[in-house]
Amino acid sequence: MVLEVKKKAHIPFLCSLFSSQFSITSLYLIQIPTDLSTDILNPHLQARRAEVDELVKEMHHLTLDIGHEELARTLSELRNRINEPFMFVIVGEVKSGKSSFVNALLNTGKEVVKVAPDPCTDTIQQVIYGEREETIVLNPFLKKILLPVEILRDIAIVDTPGTNAIIEHHQQITEDFIPASDLIVFVFEAKNPYRQSAWDFFDYIHQDWRKKMVFILQQADLMSADDLAINVEGVKKQAIKKGIETPNVFAVSAKQELEGHKDESGYIPMRDYITTHITGGKAPMLKLQNNLQTLQTIGERIRSGLDDREAQLAADRQFRQEVKDTLEDQAQRSQHQVNLLVENLLAEYDRHTNEGKEMLGKELSFFSLAKRSFQSVFSKKPPIKTWLNELSTKLEQDLNNSFDKKLRQGVVDIAGSIQQMAKLIDLKIRQSETVLKHDHEVFGQIADKRSEVLQELQAQFGTFMDRSENFVGEAVFDQDPNFSPTMVKGSGIAAIGVALTVLANSTVLDVTGGLITGVGLLFAGATVSFKRRQILDEYQAEINKSRKRLEVDISDKLNHYIEDIKHKIDENFLNFDVLLDQEEAQLAKLNARYSAIASHIQRMRGEE
Repeated sequence: MVLEVKKKAHIPFLCSLFSSQFSITSLYLIQIPTDLSTDILNPHLQARRAEVDELVKEMHHLTLDIGHEELARTLSELRNRINEPFMFVIVGEVKSGKSSFVNALLNTGKEVVKVAPDPCTDTIQQVIYGEREETIVLNPFLKKILLPVEILRDIAIVDTPGTNAIIEHHQQITEDFIPASDLIVFVFEAKNPYRQSAWDFFDYIHQDWRKKMVFILQQADLMSADDLAINVEGVKKQAIKKGIETPNVFAVSAKQELEGHKDESGYIPMRDYITTHITGGKAPMLKLQNNLQTLQTIGERIRSGLDDREAQLAADRQFRQEVKDTLEDQAQRSQHQVNLLVENLLAEYDRHTNEGKEMLGKELSFFSLAKRSFQSVFSKKPPIKTWLNELSTKLEQDLNNSFDKKLRQGVVDIAGSIQQMAKLIDLKIRQSETVLKHDHEVFGQIADKRSEVLQELQAQFGTFMDRSENFVGEAVFDQDPNFSPTMVKGSGIAAIGVALTVLANSTVLDVTGGLITGVGLLFAGATVSFKRRQILDEYQAEINKSRKRLEVDISDKLNHYIEDIKHKIDENFLNFDVLLDQEEAQLAKLNARYSAIASHIQRMRGEE
C-alpha cells in the first residue's frame, strides 16, 4: 500500500518553504508490509482488526457530529490505512544525513532517495517494488517509482519534499503522516543534535500523538568516540526530560554502511532493534495496538474538549442564575422601597385626616353651628356649607402638598433600585466567564457560536436600556394619556423616575379626590347638628376606605411596574437560554457516545 496525495495544495505549500533562511527538514514515510497470508490464517488478528476498524468508524462519526474536520480527516485516513503495513516516519533537519540514512537502511547499492535539484518543483515520490523499473506520474505533485530491488519486497518508501518551517506548518504534516505512523524516527546530525527546531517538532508530535520514537545520530564517523558518547547521552537526557521514559538512541554512519564497514557503521544494533521489536510476525498486532493508542489519544483530546465545554456550560448556568438572583434581589429591594413609600404616605394621610376629624368634631357641636349660623346672618362670614366646602378643599390641598414631597423622596429611592438592577445585569453580561475560547482545539465552532449569542445579548441589552418605552410601560400611558416616551430625555432608565411619579401621583389624586368628595357628601343635610356622631363615624369609615385604597393601589401599581421591568430584562436572555438548553442536550448525547467508545478502547487495550 502507498500514500495517496489528496490535496494539490500540499506541494506548493512545501515548495514555498524552501526559500526561507532556516534549514530544510525532510520527511520520509517507510512502510514495512506484513505477510498477508499469515494475516488471513490468523482469525484472532482478523477479528481484532475488524473490531479496531469498527471503533475507528464510530470515533470518525463522533468527530463528524462534533464538526471537527481535522480529526475527522485523520480518522478517515487511519481507517483507510488500517490494513496497510507497519509504517516508519523519519524526520530530521536538512544536512542531518536522512537521505543517506535511508539509502543505507535499504542497502540497494544505489541512491534510491535523492535530493531534488529544484525543491520547489519536486514531487512526492513513492518507491515500491516492481518487476520492472517504471515511473508513473499520478498527478503533477505525485509520482510512483517501481524498482525491481529485492529489499523493496519488504518495505516501501514515500519520499516527501522537506520543509524548513516545519513548526509553522506542522498541522498539515501531522494530519497526513504522523497519526497513521507506527514509529517516529528522529534523525539528528551527530555533531549537533540539539537544534531547537527539531526538538520543537518533537514537542508537537509527542504532545499531540504520543507516538513511539527512536533517535538516530547520523554521520557518527565525523566524531570521536568520546564526543559521540557525550551527544548520545545528551539526546537521551533531553528525551527523558521531554517525557520519553527509556529513549532508544542509535549512533550510525551511513557512509561506513554504504562502504561496507558494517561492523563500524552502527546499523547492526538498529537493525536488531527493528527485528526484535517490529518484524518477525509482530508488526500486524503492533500496528493494531498503535491504532488503539492513536484512537485513545484522539479520544482524550475529545474528552478534554468535552470537559471544557461542560465547564463553559456550568459557568453559563451559574452566570444565568446570578442574573436571576440579581433581578430577584434588586426587585425585592425596590419593593422594600415601595413599602417604605406607602408607609410614609399613610402616615401623612393619617395625620391630615385626623386633624380634619378633630376640626369637624368641634365645628359640628350645637353651639358652634348656632354661632356660625347667627354670624352668617348678621356678618359677612360664610355660611356653614360654604365653610365645609372650604374645609374639604383645604384638606385636599394639604394632603396633595404633603404627598407630593413624600412621593418625590420615595420615587428617587425606588428608581435608584431599578436603575441599579439594570446596570448590574449589564455589567454581569460584560463580565461573563469564557472557558471555551474561539481557538479551542476541538470545539472552536461552539465557542464562536456562544460568543455570537453573547455579543448579540450584550448589544440587545444595550439597546433595551436606551429605549425609554421599555421603562415607561403601558401602565403609565393608561394613567396619563398625554404622556409619551419623547417627554423623557436621556437613556431608557431615565424614564423610570417619570414613570414612577406618574403611577404614584395618579393613585394619590384618585384617592384624595374621592376622599374629599365623600366627605363633602356628609354635609348635604340641613340637620347635621343632630347627626354629629353619625357624621363623624361615616367620615372615619370613608377615611378608612380611602386609606385602604391608597395602600393597595400604590403598592399594586408600583410593585407591578417593578415586576414588569424585571420580566422585560429577563426576556433579553431568551436566545441565551435556548443555547444553554441545546448545549445541555447535545453534551449529554456526546458524552454517552464518547463513554461507550472509550470503554471499548480501554477494554481492548486491557486485553493486549
